[in-house]
Amino acid sequence: MLFVNADDIGWNKETTDRILTCYIRKSIHSASAMTFMADSERAADLVNENQLPVGLHLNLDEKITGSQVPVKLREHHRVTSDYLNAKKWNQVIYNPFLHNSFEYVFRSQWDEFYRIYGQEPKRLDGHHHMHLCMNMLVSGKYPKGLKVRRNFSFRPGEKGPFNRFYRYMIDLWLTSRFQCTDHFFSIAPINDGKLRRLVSMSSSSDVELMVHPGVENECSFLLSPKWESLMSDDNLKPVSS
Repeated sequence: MLFVNADDIGWNKETTDRILTCYIRKSIHSASAMTFMADSERAADLVNENQLPVGLHLNLDEKITGSQVPVKLREHHRVTSDYLNAKKWNQVIYNPFLHNSFEYVFRSQWDEFYRIYGQEPKRLDGHHHMHLCMNMLVSGKYPKGLKVRRNFSFRPGEKGPFNRFYRYMIDLWLTSRFQCTDHFFSIAPINDGKLRRLVSMSSSSDVELMVHPGVENECSFLLSPKWESLMSDDNLKPVSS
């Protein structure tokens, strides 16, 4: 089955409104919510009003834009952001000296999600997929059994052998502790051949498709007759979110 999830609700007003429009038009099945961002609280009100299923979109590396953010959180978030944005390899290296900062940022966003949505997250992913950075995986803070987004799925030859092996080992570890779909893809770049392949794949396995309605061309496609036709297929009923 195909599970279409829109990232970044709450980031800003335009992104929130586009995601909500896509949900009302039945172009997506769920969304991932950012906390402590410019539109987080308004987004929570709209999500709850429209019963849009949401999970936590953990933000470890994007500037926090909320108007009322504790100083301590801003300080710890600056530490995690500076570290992850400094070098790409820092994502796969555990830094014990930053353990407290990563833990504080995670717990603050988890608790804030509970405050504004009235329940703990049942599903978790990360902005720029940083929920899979080594400092978070080693921390052991994700509740066992939680629905967690896996690594991108690639076809043979799309990535080098080391990259594929690393992703394989992380996914093996994830699926032993959490609920994960069988495959994970991004709708971008939009390609008819790729979409047909995902439709075929979703008939025999659970496939998560990440979309970003905050990006204009993705939003336009998600609201297009072509996408509406795809989503009306009886074989594409969503998996539970």
